[in-house]
Amino acid sequence: MRIERQVVFWIVAAVLFLIVLSVLKSVLLPFIAGIVLAYSLSPVADRLVALGLNRTAVSAALVALGAAVLITAAIILLPLILEQARQMVAAFPAELERLHALAEAELLQKLGIQIPAFKAGVSQTSDALASNWAWLANWLATSVWGGSMAVFNFISLALITPLVVFYLLVDWHPMLQKIDGWLPRDHAGTIRQLASEVNDAIAAFVRGQGAVCIVLGTFYAVALSFIGLNYGMLIGLLTGILSFVPFVGWALGFIVSVGLAVAQFWPDATPVAMVAGVFLAGQALDAAVLSPKIVGSKIGLHPVWLIFALLVFSYLFGFVGVLVAVPVAAAIAVLVRFALQAYLDSDYYHGGDRATAEPGKGPSV
Repeated sequence: MRIERQVVFWIVAAVLFLIVLSVLKSVLLPFIAGIVLAYSLSPVADRLVALGLNRTAVSAALVALGAAVLITAAIILLPLILEQARQMVAAFPAELERLHALAEAELLQKLGIQIPAFKAGVSQTSDALASNWAWLANWLATSVWGGSMAVFNFISLALITPLVVFYLLVDWHPMLQKIDGWLPRDHAGTIRQLASEVNDAIAAFVRGQGAVCIVLGTFYAVALSFIGLNYGMLIGLLTGILSFVPFVGWALGFIVSVGLAVAQFWPDATPVAMVAGVFLAGQALDAAVLSPKIVGSKIGLHPVWLIFALLVFSYLFGFVGVLVAVPVAAAIAVLVRFALQAYLDSDYYHGGDRATAEPGKGPSV
């Protein structure tokens, strides 16, 4: 009965925690961002402190340096990104119509005939997308920037997040020691082991996959801009950001970039092939060098589970859910593997009399 009561207690605590998060999700963004940044910077702070520097001074210097980097990047890149986004929104209907005309011309040239049903379907889809594009762009802009909450989130990110990062960096190890003191004594060793595995998985993503996304975003943006693809910087950076979901970000960037390259350069196939080559090279770079060397295999998440986690957490918690979806999914995966192993080692799996089980015939995991 004692074990059952503990299970019920932790389930109720988890449910209450999720309810509180759901209620407070609109004000959690600066704190979640601060926790993620502090978690990413804590190893750097530890190394500098090990050299004999004061931790408070190190924390202040890291926050100031991070703020300077972000402000500089915003001043240099933000005008270019916003201008390309504006141009893309304005030119999208014309680019779509050009793709429509190219597809129709290719069908007529290759097959020698027109296909009225296909032509009507493509035309109807094209017209619908073109007519709704302005409305969709306006809705996205209003959703992101409109309303008092957007202003509140921007101010809170600018003012509160640096303070959260600073205080967490200063108190990181005392905070962990205090949390360790709250663990139930009978299970403290098991919880510490699970926490270590969760930390490895989350660190691999937050510190590893984040670096991979930055490298890939920079590579795609520079390469596509060098080729001369319209909106190449915008598409490259977005592809890099979306690369935290394996294959999904690459696939979306590949489809959009090749489609725009066809609309811009056709019938010259060389630039189209170069755009496709950039994405193939980026995928090879990620698979052969970046992910194995930087991330490793510690995340241990299937891409389908990643996509599911992103959809669920973004639906439940909005943008905050997107930020925490993959780390939380990695933590849940560790707990699920532990629970599965506990089940495979229990009488529920083996039956009531484990003594009669044939030696060496246990379950393979």
